[in-house]
Amino acid sequence: MNAFFYIIPVQIMAVVLLAAYVVVRRWLRMRSAWRSGLTAEGRCLRVYAVAHGGGDSRVRTALRHVYEFRARDGRVVRFEEEGGPGTVLEGDIVTVHYADGPDVVATARPGRGGNGCAACAVLAMAVVVVLVCAVVMVALTATS
Repeated sequence: MNAFFYIIPVQIMAVVLLAAYVVVRRWLRMRSAWRSGLTAEGRCLRVYAVAHGGGDSRVRTALRHVYEFRARDGRVVRFEEEGGPGTVLEGDIVTVHYADGPDVVATARPGRGGNGCAACAVLAMAVVVVLVCAVVMVALTATS
């Protein structure tokens, strides 16, 4: 029975650390696209909305855009981006910022400091959750 009191905090820590990894990795990829200085003229190929929630919870919708551009080495790159502006429609020309390499990282959204702030907030929350879980496990070990 005591195993559950160790398994559950470890699972919580694993989920929180995975979420922090995903958020920080995404932020670093977008930052590399903005800092590379490479831009290209891209075209919005498709715009669609994705709904989340429903049932007893509120429904949230998010716009997704599919863009295509030609990198400086001639490769045609197509990528999908969530949360773009509602003013960009299919067929519109946009400026794409990208980082070159075997796996091209690109964004058509304007650079904001919000992504970095969100990554720092998620990291801080992950540290707090991991510390709380570790304290709970140590307290359980001491009382056993």
